[in-house]
Amino acid sequence: MSTVDKSEQQRLSVFKTYKLYVGGKFPRSESGRVYEVSDSKGKWLANAPLSSRKDARDAVVAARKAFGGWAGATAYNRGQVLYRVAEMLEGRKNQFAHEVADAEGLSKSKAAEQVEATIDRWVWYAGWTDKIAQVLGGGNPVAGPYFNLSSPEPTGVVAVLAPQESSFLGLVSVLAPVIATGSTAVVIASEKAPLPALSLGEVLATSDVPGGVVNVLSGRTAELAAPLAAHQDVNAIDLAGADEALAKELEIAAADNLKRVLRPQPVDDWSATPGIDRMTAFLETKTVWHPTGSLGASGSSY
Repeated sequence: MSTVDKSEQQRLSVFKTYKLYVGGKFPRSESGRVYEVSDSKGKWLANAPLSSRKDARDAVVAARKAFGGWAGATAYNRGQVLYRVAEMLEGRKNQFAHEVADAEGLSKSKAAEQVEATIDRWVWYAGWTDKIAQVLGGGNPVAGPYFNLSSPEPTGVVAVLAPQESSFLGLVSVLAPVIATGSTAVVIASEKAPLPALSLGEVLATSDVPGGVVNVLSGRTAELAAPLAAHQDVNAIDLAGADEALAKELEIAAADNLKRVLRPQPVDDWSATPGIDRMTAFLETKTVWHPTGSLGASGSSY
């Protein structure tokens, strides 16, 4: 028998299988469907799961189940968890830079800058978790012997349509404010460039984010957004990744259970300081009245 020189042997690469991230697990689409994802030059990169309406409903169930624990965690703890995600991303910068470069047609150096900006964005929101209540809450002056205190509380389950063009920085810029303030999220990744979002699910699974707090779906944005906008257990929806026609349809569907709707807004530069608007968009204000009582025999009050 003839032997083959080892130098002539060719190693077959192990291609990555991308999966959804739902409830802390990595299921394939229940439909069994996939679609081809290509780079900016049309070269095939991978097959991504083509999520179904059933996948969207499953993601909502997972997000609702996780909401109580996540909303009830201390703001300081949520900040620690978000910071841990940034630490994990820092260790996988090269992988994400490669995926972002392919997805957005950027040079390696530009893609690396985008990834570093994304990590910084996570850290930025991690720092806001225990400060947003100080900015938005406070004591209100009232005419009477009462304390009147207002404090922000998370809305609930938020459907997030990730930006179509900014596959990673834009994605994190719309996701992080939702979970930083205590809501849970069902994310529809960029339709044409979903791979960075699906890889983010792997990071979340190995960080301290509880399963179900973030759920990532890939597929046709319009197909997945329609059932989420109409879902009675979704409390709000961010339409960042919808075009004008789709946004109008989703707003109409969202009105059925009075969802909070954040309309799509043009963003020239996702790396610009985001401000707190996306955090305040998905917060409710709770106001508590409490009698001050009296002090001492004189009957004086606070």
